[in-house]
Amino acid sequence: MLLLRDATRFSWFALRANTTRTLLMLLAMSIGVGSVIILTSLGEGARNYVTAEFSSLGTNLVIVIPGRSETSGADPATMIGITERDLTLDDAIALTRHPKVSRVAPFNIGAAEVSWQGRKRETTIQGSTHELLALRKWTMTQGQFLPRADIDRANSVCVIGSNIRNELFGPRAALGQWLRIGDRRFRVIGILGSEGQSMGFDVKDAVIIPVASAQSLFNIPSLFRIFVEVKTREAIPKVMTFIKNTIRERHQGIEDVTVITQDAVLKTFDRILSALTYAVGGIAAISLFVAGILIMNVMLVAVSQRTSEIGLLKSLGASARAILNLILIEAVLLSTLGAIAGLIIGHVGSWAIRYAFPVLPAYPPTWATLASILIALVTGVLFSLLPARKAARLDPVIALASH
Repeated sequence: MLLLRDATRFSWFALRANTTRTLLMLLAMSIGVGSVIILTSLGEGARNYVTAEFSSLGTNLVIVIPGRSETSGADPATMIGITERDLTLDDAIALTRHPKVSRVAPFNIGAAEVSWQGRKRETTIQGSTHELLALRKWTMTQGQFLPRADIDRANSVCVIGSNIRNELFGPRAALGQWLRIGDRRFRVIGILGSEGQSMGFDVKDAVIIPVASAQSLFNIPSLFRIFVEVKTREAIPKVMTFIKNTIRERHQGIEDVTVITQDAVLKTFDRILSALTYAVGGIAAISLFVAGILIMNVMLVAVSQRTSEIGLLKSLGASARAILNLILIEAVLLSTLGAIAGLIIGHVGSWAIRYAFPVLPAYPPTWATLASILIALVTGVLFSLLPARKAARLDPVIALASH
């Protein structure tokens, strides 16, 4: 135990005696560890963000998308994603007839300029029905959501997010005011209280109008999506079959829609983003091997510069194993200090990402932190074996004579 303590103290003094060389090796190792942590935290943050986005839609959601996802068969229309018939409001009404369907929300989307008394901005316009509020799990801070009415009725009412309310109306009351959207006028009947992202759109920037009004505003007879909420998870397969059969009957026997569940989409994104996290972590880990090569080269130079010192130690009775251990302990100290510095850099960098992008939960995964430390230690030791063996094989007489 005393020998190990003395060897560690000797190696520490050797590192302090060559400050520039030590700092260069520490910098290389800390950058490698920090890169692994920052890049994997970005990948993990993206995965958690997507998971939260889809979770906000509920767990029993089925999404009907126009067009077939398969490319089988020789039909060129299917190959390029062109549908025989678009989704319509009548299709959405037909999907409400299953006893296990709790709500159906047809959905359209587009971009338009919104203005009030000279104040204007471009934003995303969402068209849907009263059911969208419960389906998205939103809350209202003022007024009411879209009224219950026939979905093919183009009422001139709208619900806005808090950003739209503040930017256009300022201190004035927004409820009851007429908001111009494109070339149409809509009365503001409610203000959303929810915040955050939902399906890629900021809720605070939302402007929601009846789906029939959106179709008229954008001159689009079709629907972008149909959201179907099922009463129980167990009923989802039966409802999906019902949806496919219903659309097929309504579209002249052609199954020209894709029916997916939120879980299926979430699992796909989870696999993709997890693979991306591992990939960027692996790329960053390459810098640790580069740092190891730097340690090897610098230590080879250091051994040649410390030839007389090593010769003196051997002449005083130090064995080849003792010399080998001294060099390896230096490498372990360097790798450990570099890993600690890298941890600090990585976590500070992850915090900076979260501060700059609050919606992105960029927390480094535990496996990445542990793996980066382990790779740093293993790399430092492995790449120090060559200079350590070279030092251990020096002849003490020749080493002292070279001084």
